[in-house]
Amino acid sequence: MIGEFRGGPSVPEIRESAVAARDLLLQPFRLKHLELRNRIISTAHAPAYGEGGMPRERYQLYHEEKARGGLALTLFGGSASVEIDSPATLWNQIDVSTDAVIPWFREFAERIHGHGAALMCQLTHMGRRTRWDAGDWITPICSSAVREAAHNAVPKAAEDHDIVRIQRCYAEAAARCREGGLDGCEILFASHLIWQFITPRVNQRDDAYGGSLENRMRFGIETLEQVRAAVGDDYIVGVRMTGDEMVAGGLSHEDCVEAFQRIANTGLVDFLSVIGGEVFTHRELADYMPNMAWPEAPYRDLAKAVREASGLPILHASKVSTPDDAARVLAEGCADLVGMTRAHLADPHLVRKLEAGRLEEIRPCVGANYCIDRLYAGKDAVCLHNAATGREAQLAHEVVPAERSRRVIVVGAGPGGLEAARVCAERGHDVVIFEREERSGGQLRLAARAPWRADLGAITGWLEARVRKLGVDLRLGWEATPERVLDELPEVVIVATGGRPDVGSIPGSAHARSSWDVLSGDVSLSGRVLVYDEHGEHQALSCAELLAKQGAQVELATPARLVGEELGAINFAVHLRELYDAGVRLTPDHRLARIETEGDLLEAVLCNEYTRVELPRPVDHVVLEQGTLPADELYFALKESSSNRGEMDWRALVDGRAQEIRSNSSSNPSGNPAGSFQLFRIGDAVASRNVHAAIHDALRLCSRL
Repeated sequence: MIGEFRGGPSVPEIRESAVAARDLLLQPFRLKHLELRNRIISTAHAPAYGEGGMPRERYQLYHEEKARGGLALTLFGGSASVEIDSPATLWNQIDVSTDAVIPWFREFAERIHGHGAALMCQLTHMGRRTRWDAGDWITPICSSAVREAAHNAVPKAAEDHDIVRIQRCYAEAAARCREGGLDGCEILFASHLIWQFITPRVNQRDDAYGGSLENRMRFGIETLEQVRAAVGDDYIVGVRMTGDEMVAGGLSHEDCVEAFQRIANTGLVDFLSVIGGEVFTHRELADYMPNMAWPEAPYRDLAKAVREASGLPILHASKVSTPDDAARVLAEGCADLVGMTRAHLADPHLVRKLEAGRLEEIRPCVGANYCIDRLYAGKDAVCLHNAATGREAQLAHEVVPAERSRRVIVVGAGPGGLEAARVCAERGHDVVIFEREERSGGQLRLAARAPWRADLGAITGWLEARVRKLGVDLRLGWEATPERVLDELPEVVIVATGGRPDVGSIPGSAHARSSWDVLSGDVSLSGRVLVYDEHGEHQALSCAELLAKQGAQVELATPARLVGEELGAINFAVHLRELYDAGVRLTPDHRLARIETEGDLLEAVLCNEYTRVELPRPVDHVVLEQGTLPADELYFALKESSSNRGEMDWRALVDGRAQEIRSNSSSNPSGNPAGSFQLFRIGDAVASRNVHAAIHDALRLCSRL
């Protein structure tokens, strides 16, 4: 069933069909007059890199890396605004409502065209999908005065003069795209104002713009007429729209295909971009941007039906993560061009590696949707495990060799340690990794054991394969004592030992288990289980879901006002769906005051954060999740032997300069010369954070060693 959740898939492997997939994907395609060098594109999205509404250097460098990496077309400006009452400030979008954008477009186009790729901009008016207190505080507008749940916006119903004004703004914005040297523009029908006219879920009008599908599409069709008049017949114009709202009361697949046919029959557009779902609620947003809980390319059949009905070139993107999956979309006749947008956040050089047959070097998109979740938390988009994405001005995607080789010892083969080893090896250093466990992966191995999150294992799987390919001496099952480290005569030691569960100081916590105990499978808990979360990330939610699906009666409590408070909508929506389906009791606003015992019985006492009323819970087990504490014993044991005593020059790190602190010349009890090596620690060995932080630490430190 389209949009249905599933369990965690296995990690994609390179199969024998790779050659056929490569040949199919690398075929050129002619879109109107534009010759595209292959079938792989990046679809429009909003990474929040805009500055003052303009696509300045950071925005351009991000897309330039993909153009350098070989894709055919990169669309930008997800939610690029055509008018002042659709504020570009919400996600640092591009403001196309003013001529000030034209010089930036010209610079942008020259940069992308210089690498042989095409460049287009998506244009939209967000309608009610914004806030009234953003930008210039202008009341949001919609087809009807129907509240939007995700942003709590109550819009005004568009009047006749609003319709005329906004259609004119679309046309003027499209003309700016042409004058700015872009190869085309895409008009976003989905989700935003045009769709808010089309869908009966929102449109309650009784005039010429309401009622029948023909009437509800009138606003969008008239907008296309004005856009075409503004740019001429020889300019590329496309439309992006859903192929099925997938919700009761919304447009069905058949309705959407008819809508696409009506658009195609106008002769006004040159391509159609087909997606699935809509975004009027958090749950719908999770369907709209499927994460690792979904199978690959889950909405490709929607695109196929539109392709067959419309006769126009079709762009399709929705969780197309690997070249194999992209090739299947083409081979099945679902699309002519395949969007691998999140896959290019993970590896902007995907196409060049595909061309060279180096598929094993493609850093995989694991569908974590960390990139998107950050946007909905008001932050910029970054890839969970490629720290260079969005930071191209500071960090290179291709590591530059060092002037001389150094002997580097990395302790810990989690994501931070493996990334440190990879970058050091790419730099030409002689690298050894000590890992006390028999397998690499660190905390990611635990995370990947959670229901529907198995794809996380591909992060360290890829990193381990890379370090082995680069000749790193990976010593699994080796405890890194100070003596063993110093015996290697290191010039640099990087401590990436991660953390250990923080059980906190809750009275009675000695009677509790940690989330690690559950996710590792070291313990099997049944009966009544209280999972207590002070972290707000995936760990406690994954534990609760896993235990409930194993048959336990689970309550998940947190002092936060929301379960999974630190997660964005894409991921918390999936977690909540699974927790409710599994019968987990959710108790926000309650802190675990203490755990009491009476014989073999446990009682967890919860305390309401606001009323201070205590709630006793008789339970069989308590599971605690409070983040980690640094596993830093080795670091402190080596500190006095190091040249920098473990000190990091933070300004040099941020500015992209080498670490040069030398603060130690004293003798030390180890017998080794004082100050014979530099010592650094990264990731959770410093403080409890996440995968991206550990990899970012490693990349920006080691790329300058």
